[in-house]
Amino acid sequence: MGKRRRGNQEITSLTKKQKKHLKEFGEQHPFHDNVVDRPEKTQILRLVSNYRLIFFIYEEEEEEEEEEGDVAKEDLEGEAGETPDNSQNKERPEKTNGDLEENEEGEFTDKKNEAAFCLETNLPVEGEENMGDSDSLVVVDMFVKHQEAELSEEEVGRILQGSKIKTQVKWPKLGTQQCACPLERFPAVGQLYSAPLPTIHKTLEANWCLLNQSFAPNGGAVTDVTDLQKKLLGLMGTYRDVHFANSSPLREAKEVRSAYCLHVLNHVLKANTRVLRNNAKLKETKDVNEEFRDQGITRPKVLILVPFRDGVLRVVQTFITLLEPKGKIMDVSNKKRFKEEYGEEPGESPPKLHRPDDYHAVFSGNIDDHFRIGVSVMKRSMRLYSPFYSSDIIIASPLGLRTVLGADSEKKRDFDFLSSIELLIVDQADVFLMQNWEHLLHVLKHLNLQPLDSHGVDFSRVRTWNLNNWAAHYRQTLVFSAIQDPQITNILTKHCHNYRGQVCSKTISKVGSICQVLVQLPHVFQMFQSDSFMDQDARFQFFVEKILPQYRDSVMSHTFIYVPSYFDFVRLRNYLKKDDISFASVSEYSQRSEVSRARHFFQKGEKQFMLFSERFHFYKRYTIKGIQNLIFYGLPMYPHFYSEVCNMLQAGVREGGGSVSFTCTALYSRYDMHRLAAITGADRAAQMLQSKKTVHLFITGEEKNT
Repeated sequence: MGKRRRGNQEITSLTKKQKKHLKEFGEQHPFHDNVVDRPEKTQILRLVSNYRLIFFIYEEEEEEEEEEGDVAKEDLEGEAGETPDNSQNKERPEKTNGDLEENEEGEFTDKKNEAAFCLETNLPVEGEENMGDSDSLVVVDMFVKHQEAELSEEEVGRILQGSKIKTQVKWPKLGTQQCACPLERFPAVGQLYSAPLPTIHKTLEANWCLLNQSFAPNGGAVTDVTDLQKKLLGLMGTYRDVHFANSSPLREAKEVRSAYCLHVLNHVLKANTRVLRNNAKLKETKDVNEEFRDQGITRPKVLILVPFRDGVLRVVQTFITLLEPKGKIMDVSNKKRFKEEYGEEPGESPPKLHRPDDYHAVFSGNIDDHFRIGVSVMKRSMRLYSPFYSSDIIIASPLGLRTVLGADSEKKRDFDFLSSIELLIVDQADVFLMQNWEHLLHVLKHLNLQPLDSHGVDFSRVRTWNLNNWAAHYRQTLVFSAIQDPQITNILTKHCHNYRGQVCSKTISKVGSICQVLVQLPHVFQMFQSDSFMDQDARFQFFVEKILPQYRDSVMSHTFIYVPSYFDFVRLRNYLKKDDISFASVSEYSQRSEVSRARHFFQKGEKQFMLFSERFHFYKRYTIKGIQNLIFYGLPMYPHFYSEVCNMLQAGVREGGGSVSFTCTALYSRYDMHRLAAITGADRAAQMLQSKKTVHLFITGEEKNT
């Protein structure tokens, strides 16, 4: 009875946000032990009248049992201010600031801003009427060439077959690049490729050189566009898919974010200017047979996926910096609400503990991972929280989009707004691996699908390749990550079919992270045979039969087992329980009290083994004391995690004062090539994989590593 009563108390003590997360995913959010209670807001949907209504309402946890299967969702495209959270307002929301009105069909429209941001009814601003008409611009501007390129059915078939011409080039600042080209008439970039900057839209001409102003130090000088940004902009301007795997949160991440923000605005402004210019021509022309194919089936052109709300804040701030005229304040709708929901409130962040610099760089600001927001841009003004079908840019987390996309069995779902995405950006892809990779894959599967409804589109303005359902072959995908991982590379291999090809960075680490280990420690790397990257049975059997028996003796106490995959973590935990082995376990879902007990019992030697998940280390970075024997069940995804965990051995020695002989064993297969090279160095990793020996020894803590 006591346990049951305690469990009920734990559930009732959760906040509404925690209950919602627990109800949807069966688990609490792993980062915050104490989530700040932020009041939920009832949001109101505003759509153009010829768009269908998609309205999700929060459901209380005390709903009847037959309604528990429905996922509680925020409305997809809310843009109104706050209203009290009661049943009357849910049925019939009140007007907010005179912006909202309910029409006869029951839909909510934003009369104040909708007309100003509507592409169908607006005309170009003064000075942009003839932009893009000159022949010289058509030749130079890759945007026009990319949009107007026509593919044949034979070429589309060759793209889908996956056959590509691959070359390898090396450029300054970008390093070694692997280039793949599916069609011969769109060749890959050359060895002596100098990345020229793309044609910049007139609206951005004045500010694009201030690309780095958003993260300039207070009172410091604004740095010019860096060489890395120039190379990336030139490469992105070719409209090839790009994977840049050197975007460290401490160094390159800020430069990369500013570069792709400029590319996004440049693309959106050129596309909108083209539509507005053709609107003016249609208004003046008398030729009814003249066609202007300049649109997709739906308006959203860009999808930006970021892991945390703080990333959205930084992206929008960069947009404002690039668009704001000098000496003037740009009109940004709903800016106050945006700062409240995406900024960091005082006391929300965890206490300032001693953590590595890369930890503070990743987990800065608002680290909520469930969000989505639409952004529309028009005439040097920006609207935040615009309805998705009236937005140019959608910024979201994979989790935030998945709750809208839904599953095949769900009735309330929508993915038509992703049908005409022309530019996909996946920023901090390595962080998605630590969240839930399946959410990202689910979003990728729903990109550029044939829409179920027309959504009031004028089909005479829709591009031919959109009507042919070939939008996926014209979509540019930009992936940025801090590491090189097969799952990230798989995005471009399986989910990207750009007719212009791909360019992927090939990171080669000459000096591995093992050189950062300060403890005098023998590192034993043992190789096992595996049939595929996903063959986890071979790893488990090798560990149970070859490794674990060596540590069953009581002499080999204080054994720490580092497990990268949570599925492997659960499998090992069940095996140790079944064999009645003394162990403690710590994962990203462990309560704070459970972590404290596990650390205490392990340090005192009351528990012989400790199972430790990589995601817990990613989110917490605790120092575990008392480790004498270290086992890496799999190599860490982040190479610096290897040295961080190895250096934990010294923490227990400083307090104990005695001399202890340490051991370290790491398991790997030939499919762990990237992780092994990042830890031991590329040359050593190649020798280890090609050698007939399956056991290799390194010794750290001396003047020379062996």
